[in-house]
Amino acid sequence: MSKVATTLDELRDQPDHELRQALARTRDELFRLHLATHTNQVTSTAALLGKRREIARILTILRARELGTETQGQKTQAQRAKSSKTPQAKS
Repeated sequence: MSKVATTLDELRDQPDHELRQALARTRDELFRLHLATHTNQVTSTAALLGKRREIARILTILRARELGTETQGQKTQAQRAKSSKTPQAKS
């Protein structure tokens, strides 16, 4: 599994209040990166892109929960259901 997929699974397993805290923390980190950019302290501008994408992921999950298309841990539960339905070997 890729790093992004692992991150998404971790985010989807968190309750709403933890996601909102993660959103606030990530927005603060992005703000600090922007400040550091203006003072020429950031060595990698890719960090800005990564933070913006992380914010977008969190907002997408929160919005999907508002609309009712996703619940907490839904993807993880689906994977567990798939693994429990593995075909049994014939003898």
